[in-house]
Amino acid sequence: MAIKDWPAEDRPREKLLQRGSTALTDAELLAIFLRTGTPGKSAVDLARDLLTDFGSLKALLDADQQRFCRGNGLGEAKYAQLQAVLEMARRHFKEVLKRGDALTSPDATRAYLSAQLRGYSYEVFACLFLDNQHRVIQLDELFRGTIDGASVYPREVVKQALYQNAAAVIFAHNHPSGIAEPSQADKQITEKLKQALALFDIRVLDHFIIGDGQPYSFAEHGLI
Repeated sequence: MAIKDWPAEDRPREKLLQRGSTALTDAELLAIFLRTGTPGKSAVDLARDLLTDFGSLKALLDADQQRFCRGNGLGEAKYAQLQAVLEMARRHFKEVLKRGDALTSPDATRAYLSAQLRGYSYEVFACLFLDNQHRVIQLDELFRGTIDGASVYPREVVKQALYQNAAAVIFAHNHPSGIAEPSQADKQITEKLKQALALFDIRVLDHFIIGDGQPYSFAEHGLI
């Protein structure tokens, strides 16, 4: 049965308009992006097949052009469309947290950091520098590493924080594995950075780990 023949409350587009995008499954969101299915399959059926093929929505979104275009019903036009959507999302969140704005929304901060760091296939450690009113100064990607780690040097973090005249910082790094749980090394370096910055009266507000799903917050788990 074609999607147009489904009950209105089950059609992805109508469901989104009535209940909001968060009410949709990954397959339903992907179906709206795909717009059409293939012979014998609705867009939702095709989306489910693609999620099974790629393993997850994240894997599909992170796929390079060659891998993406091998997917059933996909091609260069869809790849270009997806990259444009992802870049618009990154620019949107960057504008939300533009220089001089105060951090008033934890959710916006999470979304911004996720948009900036989630797509990397290697680990990246970034610092969001803030002034004494918790207004954004700048986000800097300070260290890059391999698929399973990046070396972080407290001296360089302190040096950059002083250069930015920051009064507070928020750390963030991604886990390319998708598992947003802190390792013992993550906890140790966070404590070292906190102690080093405290010598200059610079507060560490949080440390986010970006993986699949919701970013992990050190502050929310009592680790800062």
